Amino acid sequence: MGFIWALIIGGIIGWLAGLIIGRDVPGGIIGNIIAGFIGAWVGSFLLGSWGPETGGFYILPALIGAIVLVFIVSLIFKSMKRTA
Repeated sequence: MGFIWALIIGGIIGWLAGLIIGRDVPGGIIGNIIAGFIGAWVGSFLLGSWGPETGGFYILPALIGAIVLVFIVSLIFKSMKRTA
């Protein structure tokens, strides 16, 4: 049950990051989950573990990391779209 909860929280974090940035995460639901997981890793690496925790994620660092990740990925996809 813990893994399913982590998938749900990761998806929500990725979705919120996309909403805050105003750009869609490529890949839909799977992209949101991946952005949430990688964003949580980046956020905890850069900011440490602070704030509320749920589903194995520290929410604030994970959200900040996911926002950074979604922004960078959207810039990469935007530049690839222009060159293609």
